[in-house]
Amino acid sequence: MSPEPKQLVLNLFEMNTVSHITHGLWRLPGNNRHRFGDLDYWTELAQLAEDGGFHAVFLADVVGAYDTFRGGPETAIREGLQIPSNDPLLVVPAMAAVTRHLGFGITFSTTYEPPFAFARRMSTLDHLTRGRVGWNVVTSYLPNAARNFGLDGEVPHDRRYEIADEFLDVTYKLWEGSWDDDAVVADADGGVWSDPARVRRIDHVGEHYRVQGPHLSAPSPQRTPVVFQATGSPAGTRFAGRHAEVVFTGGRTAADFRANAQRMRDAAALHGRSADELKFVVQAGVVVGRTEEEAARRWEEYRCHSSVEGILAHRGYPLDLPNLPPQLRVVDALDQAGLPASAVPGVSPETTVGEALRAAAEQREDRYFVVGTPRVVADEIERWLDEDGVDGINLRQYHSFDTLTGFAELVVPELRRRGRLAERPASPQTLRETLFGRGPRLPDTHPATRYRGGANLDVPQEALRFS
Repeated sequence: MSPEPKQLVLNLFEMNTVSHITHGLWRLPGNNRHRFGDLDYWTELAQLAEDGGFHAVFLADVVGAYDTFRGGPETAIREGLQIPSNDPLLVVPAMAAVTRHLGFGITFSTTYEPPFAFARRMSTLDHLTRGRVGWNVVTSYLPNAARNFGLDGEVPHDRRYEIADEFLDVTYKLWEGSWDDDAVVADADGGVWSDPARVRRIDHVGEHYRVQGPHLSAPSPQRTPVVFQATGSPAGTRFAGRHAEVVFTGGRTAADFRANAQRMRDAAALHGRSADELKFVVQAGVVVGRTEEEAARRWEEYRCHSSVEGILAHRGYPLDLPNLPPQLRVVDALDQAGLPASAVPGVSPETTVGEALRAAAEQREDRYFVVGTPRVVADEIERWLDEDGVDGINLRQYHSFDTLTGFAELVVPELRRRGRLAERPASPQTLRETLFGRGPRLPDTHPATRYRGGANLDVPQEALRFS
């Protein structure tokens, strides 16, 4: 008997902003990006995504402006490049109210804000959504983000992950250890809502945080939200091995992706976690049409509206390439600007400015990109699943809502016909159940669970790290 075909995790990649990662395309006819500040944009999107078979909406976020390109934020502001940008957490209750199954992955940074208030916000969302939320853990990389929170410059990369490690430890203690499952007794006759003997302080004292507790929220359906992480760096890989359940990663080739995923599986094994506790999601560009000609026309329209300056600003490019001679070598331009070659990593010595501009314009046309009919798109997605070992995609939106509705109407039925996307269950599930097919709580091998029942709250974090 042949094995069951691997199922696809299908997320929609979003951000509470005008221009997320498809710069310039807000100008497309009929695009709804200008509505991002309206509540009905988010409720409409959520209903379309749920009806279209998507598992979750993955919400990106930043806490600073892109201000490296041309020495300031002007390009980003002019382009609507993730500015203006609104809080992603606040649109989730509205989307949850009009859906029953759709999950939500919410980006929040561990570097600049303390963990106690955030832990309550996530528990509140887990209650309001009946367990349909996940947390995309990021450490924030924009220099402007650091200055927005009173620092002179960025916290060093690996140091940010050390802070994040303690941040998560605090949230785990609050979510998993502060309240027992049976703490809420709701005894009207006795006048007792919660039993104080089953609620405890966490008394966390660490290098970065001092948190007494108890947690202000009673246990939510998942307790700890699904832990997402976007990474590829060595420090991020080590961090993912300890904490992550779903990793948002990638690679320009299948070999790149497989190597990234294997490093994270190896890191997880060091903490006694098994390979099936991690899923890997890539950002994917899909342009679909009923015919090859229709898909090609659509992709050409997107290319014509794309902003190279927006792309360069997003990448934090240190050179103003559009105003340099196209035949000039990038290394010579860097030298003239007094910048080291490392300021533009991955560029060969012979690359010209013109070639660099063309490469920037085509930056998303890599392994996880396809233009074609539903059959062509489904063939490619199956290749990502079976050859690369990808578990799911965050679908990049070129046009809101045409990207979403086109995928839902044309590709989802083809994936279901091939057994790659299951029909939705009759009863709603938590996000963890949807993604992993098991219970709503973390598996016992996850480090957060060592605090269940109040255990290990007084043990120093460092002593538990590899136990």
